[in-house]
Amino acid sequence: MHSEDQIKALFDKFQHLNILIIGDVMIDAYLWGKVERISPEAPVPIVAVNKKTNRLGGAANVALNIKALGANPILCSVIGKDEKAATFEEMLLANGMFAGGIIKSPDRTTTTKFRIIGNNVQMLRVDEEIDSNLNDNDFEDFMQLLQKLLSENQIDGIIFQDYDKGVISAELIDAVVRLASSKNIPVSVDPKKRNFSSYQNLKLFKPNLKELREGLGFDFDKQDAENLRKAVRKVHEKQNIEIVLATLSEEGVFISRRKENQTYEELHLPAHLRAIADVSGAGDTVVSMAALCLALGLSLHEIAAFSNLAGGQVCESVGVVPVNREKLMKEMAGLNL
Repeated sequence: MHSEDQIKALFDKFQHLNILIIGDVMIDAYLWGKVERISPEAPVPIVAVNKKTNRLGGAANVALNIKALGANPILCSVIGKDEKAATFEEMLLANGMFAGGIIKSPDRTTTTKFRIIGNNVQMLRVDEEIDSNLNDNDFEDFMQLLQKLLSENQIDGIIFQDYDKGVISAELIDAVVRLASSKNIPVSVDPKKRNFSSYQNLKLFKPNLKELREGLGFDFDKQDAENLRKAVRKVHEKQNIEIVLATLSEEGVFISRRKENQTYEELHLPAHLRAIADVSGAGDTVVSMAALCLALGLSLHEIAAFSNLAGGQVCESVGVVPVNREKLMKEMAGLNL
């Protein structure tokens, strides 16, 4: 068990870390209201809107989590040159975050997910986006920016936060991983299907069960421990990944490290009992905590336990929200490790 003083010391160390976050950013736009009747025009509920909110989403939510945990996020992405881009930049600055890693392109749209919430339940989501890969000019500008940030800053960890919206490509992954390797910077990834197998030679790979199944083309149940282990080992072997952290929803997390002698250290930690309201954004929180623990060289058990706890906490809120540091510190101090 970690004492409160030990947990405080850990979070004090987080404050000295700079984490470069590369990926697809978005605005999570919410329309909140009450449902009291069905539309006469179609068999759908009518949501009487009483509140509108915008939140930072995608890779930007990872940046929020990194900041909430006490570290310094350096967020890098490409957005549109549109009205939503101004909204996005205003939210970044309002949250005290660096906006110099964001490129605005006239050929892109600032991804926005509109969620309609009726009686605290999500009724509908509408997405506005362009998910094609960056054009050549945007790619070159983005790579130059990443190289500049990596040369001018002490970077303690890199996170690829991939939502298949086109910012991350196989070419970008290869270039960044080579740069990170030359500087001994650990790279963590929250993957999606398109680039799943392009993530090679990394420190930590964090798929959820759906991503693991789709990425490998291998279907199995989350309670099937043997096939889960086989799937994770496939990732280790095919992609030369040292640590695989698979999130399994209500089944908790499975973490595996491939050692130099080709043996494996493996742990399965159950989920903590919580009142689940919404799982949106939980993966962002898990990879944020895992990357910080990795940068400090914590044990496999600590990476899994702390990430599992943090990811579960944000599921208690409706909508995408970052982790609550003070609450998390108290919970972590009570963990039996």
